[in-house]
Amino acid sequence: MCGFAGYITKEGLAKNYKDDLLEMMNAIIHRGPDDSGSHIDDMAGLGFRRLSIIGIENGKQPMYNEDGSIVVVFNGEIYNYKEIKEELINKGHLFKTQADTEVLVHGYEEYGPDVVQKLRGMYAFAIWNRKKKELFIARDIFGIKPLFYTETKEGDFVFGSEIKSLLKFPNVKKEFNPEALESYLSFQYSVLPETFFKGIYRLSPAHCIIWKDGQMDIKRYWKPEFKPDENISFDEAVKKVNKVMKDSIEAHKISDTEVGGFLSGGVDSSYIVARSDLDKTFSVGFDYPNCNETPLAKTLSEYVGVKNKSKLITTEEYFEEFPKIMNHCDEPLSDPSCIALYFLCRLASEQVKVVLSGEGSDELFGGYNIYKTPYALKPVKIVPKVVRKGVANVMKKIPFRFKGKEYMIRAGMDLEDRYIGNAYIYHTDEVYKLLKNPVKKYIPEDIVKPLFAKVKDADDVTKMQYIDINTWLWGDILNKADTMSMAHSLEVRVPFLDREVAKVAFSIPAKHRVNNKETKRYFRAAANEFMPDVTAERKKLGFPIPVRNWLREDKYYNLVKSVLESEESAKFFNIDYLVNLLDEHYNNKCDNSRKIWTVYAFILWYQKHFSVAA
Repeated sequence: MCGFAGYITKEGLAKNYKDDLLEMMNAIIHRGPDDSGSHIDDMAGLGFRRLSIIGIENGKQPMYNEDGSIVVVFNGEIYNYKEIKEELINKGHLFKTQADTEVLVHGYEEYGPDVVQKLRGMYAFAIWNRKKKELFIARDIFGIKPLFYTETKEGDFVFGSEIKSLLKFPNVKKEFNPEALESYLSFQYSVLPETFFKGIYRLSPAHCIIWKDGQMDIKRYWKPEFKPDENISFDEAVKKVNKVMKDSIEAHKISDTEVGGFLSGGVDSSYIVARSDLDKTFSVGFDYPNCNETPLAKTLSEYVGVKNKSKLITTEEYFEEFPKIMNHCDEPLSDPSCIALYFLCRLASEQVKVVLSGEGSDELFGGYNIYKTPYALKPVKIVPKVVRKGVANVMKKIPFRFKGKEYMIRAGMDLEDRYIGNAYIYHTDEVYKLLKNPVKKYIPEDIVKPLFAKVKDADDVTKMQYIDINTWLWGDILNKADTMSMAHSLEVRVPFLDREVAKVAFSIPAKHRVNNKETKRYFRAAANEFMPDVTAERKKLGFPIPVRNWLREDKYYNLVKSVLESEESAKFFNIDYLVNLLDEHYNNKCDNSRKIWTVYAFILWYQKHFSVAA
């Protein structure tokens, strides 16, 4: 796990930015405190920060081919690099190192851009072909590793692992993008290709770019495709997932340093720990009722015979660290669990450089509770759609909340008109009331509409999984995992998000994934073979964060209110509307905690990145 930054300029100008390249590298030193390296020629500058994991002695980057015409900087791990290396040696390529990076060098020589079809792992990389004067950059299939880029008006192409490094290049202008705010308020994270910084874009998962002569060609090289085999029995599904996960976990353990594991009380991380033969595991909880999973983690660690180190996070610590963490984030992320993950990564980094984690299981196997909705709505499907739609329209106009209201609204809407992913914070009409000057360029349903079109013939559970794999997974889950872990120079590996695991997951029929009582059914059955039933069968909780409770306590109500009423907040939001949401929540009239927190996180982030003092 590392970080890189670079630029391509007009011929003869690259060396003018030598000092700026160093600044770009220093901006991401947290991603790689162990080593650094750079390459500068007439057109290109590539800088690298290294966290040494594989090929510690001889894995320095940038890395070159024999004649120095191919230059590579790479962030991530290639888990099948030994197999690729053997294949390339048989084709006549000579290797100088034991590092996985070198398979990119010779793989690109042999296969060109198609080298991405060979890779099993998490990665973002840039390859500069000095002879062709061509840049090739790519991001892994799920978006585990980040990659950003921009084009300047001077004709430079600038790229890197984090936005903060791009902003150190002198021709890149720092400008806020209001379009990103509007969609963020609905999705809870930055979902558009263009980031919160105008003109700076994220490379989407499973995409690559070829840049040559000032022209940029973006292509998608892999797609998640559900092809369920209805003939697979439930028992066969259990055997298949256990077999492929054994292989994936072993691949993800490849390291020249010790590997630890995250451990909550849930099935995902517990399954990985139970099958990984690790020595150290790490857990966090809150010193708040019903928000502490460390006892469950301790039970599981004792069951499988591993050491467990845990920490209880105090409410004071949480609120104290939150603004600092928003300063570290390239873009605002309002998922409250990102702070818990920050503390967890800090705890683990005190003892290890690499940890295994359970991200991706819910998206691939069907683990979110919301995936049971299609079964919950099934009884009312006998009512004509026109009647259900009419009732839903009436329900939407009723200003107050009551039990059953959301159910009747959902019953009258097609999935495509009501589901934008795992979170839906502010609906469009609410966004327009909240913002002083809404841009009104995108609405959430239009953003996901092209994705729904790709799975139009699938069942509703599969559609929901597909939406989440293509949005929520990289935008929230993997974003916070990379950001929080890299803040502590820690490599997080995710064995569920593997090419071979995906093949199995996409072949399992929906009936084995979810029913009206249980999510990721076949995976829970698989987990039962390795851990106590109470762990394998636990309901999906995620990190339980007591935000709704905190916002009803005077101290934190007043702290958050002061931010909502701040000068920065007034630039964007109708303060009276915002404070009313807070007061409704404080007075226990309704639960507005996620809406409040989404705005609160953004304002703290904006204060750190765009206020006069930033």
